[in-house]
Amino acid sequence: MIEGKRVLAVITARGGSKGLPGKNLSDAGGKPLIAWSIEAAQGSRFIDRTVLSSDDAGIMATATLWGCEAPFVRPPELATDEAPIEGALLHALDEIGEVFDYVVLLQPTSPLRQAADIDGAIETCHASGAPACISVSAPAKSPYWMFTLDDEGRMRRLIETAGPTHRRQDLPEVVAANGAVYVMAVPDFRQSGQIYSAEAVAHVMAPERSLDVDSAMDLALVDALLKKGE
Repeated sequence: MIEGKRVLAVITARGGSKGLPGKNLSDAGGKPLIAWSIEAAQGSRFIDRTVLSSDDAGIMATATLWGCEAPFVRPPELATDEAPIEGALLHALDEIGEVFDYVVLLQPTSPLRQAADIDGAIETCHASGAPACISVSAPAKSPYWMFTLDDEGRMRRLIETAGPTHRRQDLPEVVAANGAVYVMAVPDFRQSGQIYSAEAVAHVMAPERSLDVDSAMDLALVDALLKKGE
């Protein structure tokens, strides 16, 4: 709870990952990948309740063992590759049936995220009065150094600039959503059905806590970092 406002955390974990099958239960630093998000939520000063949204019995059983509620099963139509995550969040809010002022989306693929990152995003959303706060970090490569390719392999700048863009310090500061924390004011979220909006604010996280596990290489790197931090 933050200044009398109740906070629900929803950990979303489908069973049908195609890029890295079974990734949410993969070993990472000696624990199932999903356990790191559960523990981060448990360490939050503001989260009142944490629930799992999943269609997979194995994930639900594992989450329960690590202290996360799994009070419902996500419908199959909300657990496909094409299904937007907003649908799963709205379903969770409806299934819980309690009144919450904020809903926090935590994806298991961000195991390096800490409780302090969650609380910082909640504080930013609440203090700003914004409909949402999204965690971001500085990208490894600036989009001002990126190009598209035409059919003949010619390079075209992704972002046109007035002059040369050779030095990083000459480039505008940019950030990218890192997938670690999404905080939404429930009334606004129910009305729009969208996480992103022009009024959303950012919570900047350190790049070293922003790695998103999407491949076997990502998982190996996260595993090494978590074991190094023991």
